[in-house]
Order: sequence, then C-alpha cells, then structure tokens
Amino acid sequence: VGNLGSMRRFDYSAIGDDVNVASRYEGLSKTYGLTTVIGEATVMRLPDTRVLELDLIRVKGRAQPTRIFTLLDTVPGADAGNGLSEPHGAMLAAYRQRRWDDAEAAIRTCRAAGIAGLDHLYATYSARIEAWRRTPPPEGWDGAHTATEK
Repeated sequence: VGNLGSMRRFDYSAIGDDVNVASRYEGLSKTYGLTTVIGEATVMRLPDTRVLELDLIRVKGRAQPTRIFTLLDTVPGADAGNGLSEPHGAMLAAYRQRRWDDAEAAIRTCRAAGIAGLDHLYATYSARIEAWRRTPPPEGWDGAHTATEK
C-alpha cells in the first residue's frame, strides 16, 4: 500500500497477491448473489462471526482451491436460518462426492429454511448439478469449482 506512479501521474493504491485474490473474491459475489465473499484466512481471524461456507473454488491465477464464505449477518433473512448449518453442510459434502440426488435433496431442505438471500446460491448449485449430470466431472475431480472470470 502506498503512493505509486510518477510526478505526472500519481495514485495511492494497494498491489500484490492478497489484493488480487481479494479482487477475485469480490467478483464472485455476483456468481453467488451475495454482497460479501471472504476467504479462509479472513474467517480464521473472525472466530466469533457467523459464516456460511459457499464453495471450494479455484480462482483465476491459482492452482490450489480454497474455501470461500459469506458473513451470515450480510445475508437478507439469515437471522431466521438457525437450522441451516446441517443441511447446508450436507449439501456441500454430497456435491463434492458427486452424490447429485443427495445434494439436490439437501438444497430443497436449505431452501425450505426460507432465507431469500441464499436463493441465488442454491440456484447456482442446482445448475452445476444439472450440468454435471449431462457431462460428469473427470476422474480425480476434487469438488472444486474453477472460476473463469476475474
């Protein structure tokens, strides 16, 4: 973080790997229909904050996947979602294990919790499952989604 440029063009900015990754996460907010997407490192620094895991994702420019989350306090209607943790976790586990029927059943249970702010997230998973049914993931698939946009 600092002043960058020359006497003609001068700007205060932040650069580096962490800034690039944070930018990728910000771009993913549209994919999941949420205002906040954070990574594992941030979650580790927020031990008393309610979070919901969104995905295991490989962002552009990174080979290793990482888990991403949202802050439940930023999701409309999440205050009523106390019973969401178990079915949501079951959905993620079934999805990553290619158990599409179980994942879809868990999505229905999650949607029944009535948290409108997560509708887009579950629609995203339903669309992925539909695509994987047509063209199954390759052997050795690690359950991670590869983001193609920055």
